[in-house]
Amino acid sequence: MRYRELGSTGIQLSELGFGVWTLSTGWWGTYSDDEAVALLRAAYERGVTFFDAADSYGNGRSEELLAKAFGGQRDRIVIGTKFGYDFYTNGGERNGQRELPQDWSPAFVRNALEQSLRRLGTNYVDVYQLHNPKMDAMDNDALWATLEDLRREGTIRSFGPALGPAIGWQKEGEKALLSRDCDVLHQIYNVLEQDPGQALAHLARERGAGVIARVTHASGLLEGKYTEDTTFDENDHRRHRPRGWLTTGLKMVDTLQFLVRPDRTIGQAALRWLLADPNMASVLPNIYKMEQLVEFAGAADSPDLTEDEMARVADLYAHRFYLEPEEYAPLGAVKG
Repeated sequence: MRYRELGSTGIQLSELGFGVWTLSTGWWGTYSDDEAVALLRAAYERGVTFFDAADSYGNGRSEELLAKAFGGQRDRIVIGTKFGYDFYTNGGERNGQRELPQDWSPAFVRNALEQSLRRLGTNYVDVYQLHNPKMDAMDNDALWATLEDLRREGTIRSFGPALGPAIGWQKEGEKALLSRDCDVLHQIYNVLEQDPGQALAHLARERGAGVIARVTHASGLLEGKYTEDTTFDENDHRRHRPRGWLTTGLKMVDTLQFLVRPDRTIGQAALRWLLADPNMASVLPNIYKMEQLVEFAGAADSPDLTEDEMARVADLYAHRFYLEPEEYAPLGAVKG
């Protein structure tokens, strides 16, 4: 495993991080606590030290899982979590990916952090992130002043937005980077879905903020396992997507097969493409089974993309993967 600094914070993240939403939300299958903890510990054994949760994932479950997996090992892992959704007064199960009301008031933020710290069994969070913020959050001076206070108080070490819930939110990202003292920009970004991720990554580099990428495999397309006959389980969010998402995505992935080598899978190439940016602090592929963990952790030992390979990827994206107009449709990403 390789490790990188998050911007200029001094916080070292494993290049491969683990987003705990896959184990705690039910959108990628159902996992018992024991199953989830075993996979989290297996990741740590393979060098993963950055684990990314959110208070609303499973109404606190993702944070509780980290405490169960790593209680007593706080100094060995880096914890990211998110806040903003008011599931405290809007509880119960979430159907699909329905968004909850958000609350950015200083009182709510402080209470949300206190509750996260309790569930995590710690007295500080390394990377504290606004969960899918809109412009009202970006314009909220009291919110950002509260985050700066919390950083000074030591209960959080860094902060910034986790943009979503789908590809987009460029204005929010720009406002955060240009007008707020952000340490991190967390966004959806992958080979197939580069806008606005690439522009925001460049701006983050200029502003000294580290970047974290999620949905790194375009919700599984870049794992190279799907065919036109692939079906998804009833609880899998991808089951409800238009057919064109799968058929278009497969055609795009076919154009990227030149990245596959005996010592590098297409899934590993997708990660190395993101990590070609030295300001990319960590990538968060969706991990929900051991096979994926082994492959993605192995990306650290797979070769970096060559300049020629990077140029060919850029050309493909610039020309919409050379698909006919009727074949091409933007994929769209899921929230997280």
